[in-house]
Amino acid sequence: MRVTVSPEVAAHVLAGVLTIDDATVVERHPELDAAMSGAEKVVPRQDALAEVVASVRGMYRRFGVDPTKTRPSSEALLRRLRKGEPLPRINSAVDVCNWCSVETQLPFGLYDRAAIDGDVILRVGLDGEEYAGIRKDTVHVAGRLTLADSRGPFGNPTSDSARTMVVPGATRLVFVIFAPRAVGRDVASHALDLTASRALRFCGGVVSSSELLV
Repeated sequence: MRVTVSPEVAAHVLAGVLTIDDATVVERHPELDAAMSGAEKVVPRQDALAEVVASVRGMYRRFGVDPTKTRPSSEALLRRLRKGEPLPRINSAVDVCNWCSVETQLPFGLYDRAAIDGDVILRVGLDGEEYAGIRKDTVHVAGRLTLADSRGPFGNPTSDSARTMVVPGATRLVFVIFAPRAVGRDVASHALDLTASRALRFCGGVVSSSELLV
């Protein structure tokens, strides 16, 4: 699977792509649950995250999205913690994704490679493009950042599709980090490395690729 970024998106987004093969995704991992519980207490107090939050909001605005109405997935998770609510527990892969996203404050997407058809491009959605979201809502992506394969759009920095969602039993994972260029390569690279380390620890498998798309 080849992942590319369209020129109009590459000017503003530093995308990171991590693929893991031979993973074992389970519904609940007790060691992961304990680690996330610790993060839930620490992350809300990290004032340094404010700068990244502002950069992600700026990225949204560049593509015509009001981030106070359509929130980045990372900020939505942070707001949840600041209200005293725990991170959702979905399965070991999704939990790692949410943990890394809220800690770095970068929007993440997570996809089942087996459900992706052909190569992938990160581009601006076309008029009328939409997909069925994980919560059964329809996600409209016209004019917004979106990942698309030969079958059409399947993900964006706010919500992903039911078609490519990761469930227990999935073995081929694709993590995508939607980092604004303003945060710099070091921040995006750290997020990739952090995600790889945690995914291997709690989901097993092997890293087949890890790269920033420049």
